[in-house]
Amino acid sequence: MPTQSVAVIGAGDFIGAGIVRKFATEGFAVHAGRRDGDKLAALLGGAVTGRSLDARQSEDVAAFLDEAEAIAPLALVVFNVGANVQFPIAETTDRVFRKVWEMACFAGFAAVREGARIMAPRGSGKIFVTGATAGMRGNPGYAAFAAAKAGLKLMAESAARELWPQGIHVAHLVIDSGVDTAWVRQRVTERIGAEALAAQPDLLMPPEAVAEAYWSLYNQPKSAWTFEQVIRPYGETW
Repeated sequence: MPTQSVAVIGAGDFIGAGIVRKFATEGFAVHAGRRDGDKLAALLGGAVTGRSLDARQSEDVAAFLDEAEAIAPLALVVFNVGANVQFPIAETTDRVFRKVWEMACFAGFAAVREGARIMAPRGSGKIFVTGATAGMRGNPGYAAFAAAKAGLKLMAESAARELWPQGIHVAHLVIDSGVDTAWVRQRVTERIGAEALAAQPDLLMPPEAVAEAYWSLYNQPKSAWTFEQVIRPYGETW
């Protein structure tokens, strides 16, 4: 039986699923949550449990992490909620801006706070949040997403400065890339053409590469922790 658990908030079809599979393969009990829990079916079984989760509701986040802790001591919380939208500023409604902030920033705060609540008494644990290019620079059409991801980064940085001395490793992983999904591949193909994409097979980042980056962060010794790691394919402009 696994002796430690990992909770993945935002266990979507690509990055989230890759993280779940990686840590389950490495011997952890993994508790996976996403908005539509029915879509977790392919991941569940063995060391993986999961359910529907509204990460914008802090009470639900707290209960979800308590469930992971009840399975085995909680070693890692991964916050991986996306919320990427693109609207011109004049078309970004109040509702859109607030919802994106709730999903990508407030929900991350709830995950960090509730993870720390469980981990602080034993003075160990790790809390990793998934960032994005938008959190480093606000490009046209991404006002809502950029504001939320920038807020997530600074919230995590503040938490890291507070929690590292307590033995809790908080880290922010920036994915500065299009992740290789059918939707992203179609958009890139439309922009550069199928032949150009075929000639650069490593231009897009596979979800498994993100999972490996998280695994590497997890294994860092306390004497050499990283707060912010930026990963991008070799051909990405930056």
